[in-house]
Amino acid sequence: MSAGLTTLIASFVVLALARVPIALAMLVSGFAYLFVTGQDLGIVADQVMNSLYGSYVLLAVPMFILAANIMTIGSISERLWRAADALVGGLPGGLGHVTVLVSLVFSSMSGSALADAAGPNLIALRMMRDVGGFRPGFAAALTAAAATIAPIIPPSIPLVLYALNSGASVGALFLGGIIPGLVVGVLLMAGLALMARRQGLAPRPAGPRGTRRTALASAAVPMTIPVVLLGGIWTGVFTPTEAAAVAALYALFIGTAVYRAIGLAALGHAIAESMRVSSTIMLLIAGAFMMNYAITVEQLDRALAAWISGAGLSQTGFLIAINIAFLALGCMIDTGTLILVFVPMLLPTVHALGIDPVHFGVLITVNIMIGLVTPPFGMLLFTLAKLGEVPLSEVIGEIWPFIGILVTALALITFVPASVLWLPGVLGF
Repeated sequence: MSAGLTTLIASFVVLALARVPIALAMLVSGFAYLFVTGQDLGIVADQVMNSLYGSYVLLAVPMFILAANIMTIGSISERLWRAADALVGGLPGGLGHVTVLVSLVFSSMSGSALADAAGPNLIALRMMRDVGGFRPGFAAALTAAAATIAPIIPPSIPLVLYALNSGASVGALFLGGIIPGLVVGVLLMAGLALMARRQGLAPRPAGPRGTRRTALASAAVPMTIPVVLLGGIWTGVFTPTEAAAVAALYALFIGTAVYRAIGLAALGHAIAESMRVSSTIMLLIAGAFMMNYAITVEQLDRALAAWISGAGLSQTGFLIAINIAFLALGCMIDTGTLILVFVPMLLPTVHALGIDPVHFGVLITVNIMIGLVTPPFGMLLFTLAKLGEVPLSEVIGEIWPFIGILVTALALITFVPASVLWLPGVLGF
């Protein structure tokens, strides 16, 4: 191991253990590597900035974040929840099914698990706890599991970041995430139905037909968002990056002109929050580019590919190993770091083994989403425990059956590549 690589790893580990923000830790470690190896900082910085600010794909990230925040303040989340309640609220464990259905719908608009959890799913959590008779920990655990659907079904911020690193088509990745996202939703609802019977969660009486029709009608306009967004991408009217801007503008139009629910103060707060989150992500990407530069110079990705080739791992063996590794890493390391730092090291092996990069990208995303709900560090567990005012220990105690369901979906996606690749192939991607 070279002195530069030793410095890179040691400085990153020390800073991470000192709880320095990951983005800053990567940047400092990258600079330390450049200093020890005597490389020209100006040239490397120029390459990083060109990669960061010259990326057309990356423009989608802040726009999708803004779109999700506008939908939350524009009463769109609440209307989607009421419509889903009218459709499936009468089933055993009905409010739980509402939570999953809302996640499926909202995921086609936001692309962020945290936006899903903090928006419509937070409404569902409180209703499950206060009205539906669910145990608070169970309600929060289900909400967390359902929120993992958001980054799988397009639009998806993690898939955009993966496309940035892999060169895979964003459109193909978006299409590839649809069936896996639906599989996760269906399995969660099936598992919930079984658990509802065991817990004695009886169906709620159906509301008056007029009330149900009103609830469904109130969501008619918001439901045009995914139609415009995804339809525009797949018909070629606009690119996935342009679609992000369209989503933000269309959500703003609905929230202001149609529902008149967004004031200047609320809009300013949404923009400021979007800028804060986007800045954090961009700083993380800059740090990841610095780390990736060192990895490329040290040829770690090629060394890893050669080692795996020498070990004689098959496609299946490699994917199983990746699933195990990313399930463990996903509960400790944030999504952006995993995709931007670890995935590039694996891509040479992916290509050498003949694994489709679209299949691999969706598989990695599902893995990382499961990590978000895996104790002890799963981010969604902390988020919903705090926002839902539920003890974290109760959420952790109730999450395990849902992790089992999510891992079942992961196994299906791993061993049946057609679940990812069929739809992009049919539509010509």
